[in-house]
Amino acid sequence: MSLSEQARKTISDYRKSLQDLKKSYEASEEPEKQQLWEIIKDELQDVLKKYSLNFSKEQMKIFNDPIHGHMELHPLLVKIIDTPQFQRLRHIKQLGGIYLVYPGASHNRFEHSLGVAYLAGCLVKILHDNQPELNITKQDFLCVQIAGLCHDLGHGPISHSFERRVIPEAKKIKKSKRLPDDIPENWEHEQMSVQMFDDIVKRLKAENEDVFEEHGLGDKDVTFIKELIKGAKKLEWRYEGRDEDKSFLYEIVANKHNGIDVDKWDYFARDCHHLGIRNSFDHQRLLKFARVCKVNRRKHICFRDKEADNVYDMFRTRYTLHRQAYQHKMGYIIDTMFAEALILADRDLQEGKPEDMLKISESIKTAEDYSKLTDEIFEQISSSTSDNLKEAREVLNKIIRRKLPKFVGEARLTENSMSKEELTDSWKAAVHKYEPADPTVSLSADDFSVYVVDLDHGMKDKNPIEKVFFYSKRKPNEASAIKDYQLSSFLPLRFNEELVRVYYKTTDGNKDELKKKVEEAEKCFQDWCKSKFGCL
Repeated sequence: MSLSEQARKTISDYRKSLQDLKKSYEASEEPEKQQLWEIIKDELQDVLKKYSLNFSKEQMKIFNDPIHGHMELHPLLVKIIDTPQFQRLRHIKQLGGIYLVYPGASHNRFEHSLGVAYLAGCLVKILHDNQPELNITKQDFLCVQIAGLCHDLGHGPISHSFERRVIPEAKKIKKSKRLPDDIPENWEHEQMSVQMFDDIVKRLKAENEDVFEEHGLGDKDVTFIKELIKGAKKLEWRYEGRDEDKSFLYEIVANKHNGIDVDKWDYFARDCHHLGIRNSFDHQRLLKFARVCKVNRRKHICFRDKEADNVYDMFRTRYTLHRQAYQHKMGYIIDTMFAEALILADRDLQEGKPEDMLKISESIKTAEDYSKLTDEIFEQISSSTSDNLKEAREVLNKIIRRKLPKFVGEARLTENSMSKEELTDSWKAAVHKYEPADPTVSLSADDFSVYVVDLDHGMKDKNPIEKVFFYSKRKPNEASAIKDYQLSSFLPLRFNEELVRVYYKTTDGNKDELKKKVEEAEKCFQDWCKSKFGCL
């Protein structure tokens, strides 16, 4: 008997017992017994209201999505979707500048967020239906869905590049110029997602004070949603939204334990669809085999042991997407140029803060300022006539005209990898030493840029599947890490790699001369890779 059949049988037994109780009480002529039945009936209605995840069809709004089909979302989620803070996501590309390499990848954070909310609801409902003992409430369901909906509110222009390139570079410039710097250390978009969600809550409550209470959500639930957006990182349970007994709910939207969450499930399927890359991972199948088990005294979402290969396909898909798209050799340099344009246009990195420049890095301080910051900022820069934005305009103009740095070469680093600074110095030395085959060509080390790109399966050099817990058909309530003999022998020995990339920065000048220089640079790069600089 399957787990879902067992759950249905248990519910059927409860229903029969209640019907027998009802008959015996209704047949009784004693007023006390009849009153007692009315009390029991009211209590049962309250329990049903709290734990049932069935919503009236009139309430739900349907979104037609190219990835998940017709998605039903609760009216409270629709109220959040209709706020300016959420609508802002329509103007932020999911993959930043990658759409300039892959023409179909012009989708936005908006539709991704809807998909994550929908999948979060699917996973919670499956766990609720298969394991009634988890006591998943309607409030739990709504909170997890809202967290999925709002998890990406904090993304800035060019998505991840804003937090990984623009903000760190802004801090570095402020430090070098001795400008006031109150940008938080290690700022991440999740922090801003929480701020933006707080702003949405304030806005909705200003319009209708009881908007959350109407659906049974209080201040504790709002705290829970914000904790879900951040994800549970700590080993000790210090979270206020829910007790440790519901720790598994913290793994649905942002899983800090092993990286398996509905956020990835949606963007893997969505990005592969728009990029035209085959997706070998089947999230629909994994949904069916999700189950909560207690492992090391804490409840985790686990999967059937026969799904180990499917789980590995998920991690492999992540690597493939990074290798072919997210870290694409030209997409990477385009995102770098977009980040450079934002830095050049940022008035807060200049003495006196010129008014004809744009407030960018300082906008992360308030949700109000940040809500105005989208990919449309590039149009503002391009159409500006300000002299202070001239350099930023020139960078964007090069992107539009495809005047991009020329890709010279790429090599995988060995285990004894070198830092970016060491590699840059090593490359400069190789350029100085190199003697061009064409005597009319001369190479200057300052004309090149060196980048180091990290690629992995989600957990740096670790095998991520070792952090996933699996249960068997015979023992559905016991889970553990998968054994080596249960995995494919084709798994890699290493789960991460570093790539060193070299680009020729100069894009102007005679085309023939430029072509010759790049050809000589490629030969120099090959010689460099053959030498003892730690590259394969």
